[in-house]
Amino acid sequence: MKKYIILIIAFLFSALCLNVFGQTRQFPFEILKTGNGDQSIIFIPGFASSGDVWNETKAAFENDFTCYTLTMAGFAGIKPQSNASFENWKNGIVNYIKDNTIEKPILIGHSMGGGLALAIASDYPDLISKIVVVDALPCLAALNDPAFKSKINNDCSSTVNQMTGLTNDQFYDMQKKTMPRLLANTSKMDMVVDWSVKSDRTTFGQMYCDFFNVDLRDRISQIKCPALILLESYFINLKPAIEDQYKNLKTANFQYATNGLHFIMYDDTAWYLEQLSTFLK
Repeated sequence: MKKYIILIIAFLFSALCLNVFGQTRQFPFEILKTGNGDQSIIFIPGFASSGDVWNETKAAFENDFTCYTLTMAGFAGIKPQSNASFENWKNGIVNYIKDNTIEKPILIGHSMGGGLALAIASDYPDLISKIVVVDALPCLAALNDPAFKSKINNDCSSTVNQMTGLTNDQFYDMQKKTMPRLLANTSKMDMVVDWSVKSDRTTFGQMYCDFFNVDLRDRISQIKCPALILLESYFINLKPAIEDQYKNLKTANFQYATNGLHFIMYDDTAWYLEQLSTFLK
């Protein structure tokens, strides 16, 4: 009888261990893995964008690299999660890299995704081999106010309420009017607007507000890896202000596009792919 009791206890303990330690960590994104190269690239899309924004980029590089393409929770039709924040998303990407033993990946991020790449390389300088920042700044708010200071306890409730208070038609119209300021390639316009429209409105408002409060100007001094900074063509007119924001990033290589707007991968594709190819290969 004693033997059976010991066996039952051992079985229950094993079941408990499997339940506790076998659980899969939840990450704040969905991920698509393609390619089979020795070196890995992690693609991080921008605000309210799908990972599909990297389709053409992946096609150019997935024969030589293993590609991990993210779509953040709550964006472009992906199920939202609670506690969305820039820091939580940064930590989620870091945890994924560590949990999956991805050795020194390259991070390529667009817009807010570029901000996440900067933050990860700043806070975990030995984790990353290279970063590519596609049209993002260390501090977006400082472009208009160089003296900007982040709020420690930033309340985003009013922005969230504003976004969730819009009707579907109002939100669509807002995105339709905004997009021509970000994208010159009209063949991609409906697709990118659709990503925004399919995004969870609470996540949209929360992350818009939270990212606008991010200031990485000091943190980027910790980055050790090479950093390619690709900027839209208009930003050449703001070069002193932009490069002043990046003054603490000693490894920065600045390149300004010749055509188009914020979605450089669509508006100046040949130039963009040439820059990436030179930097990655």
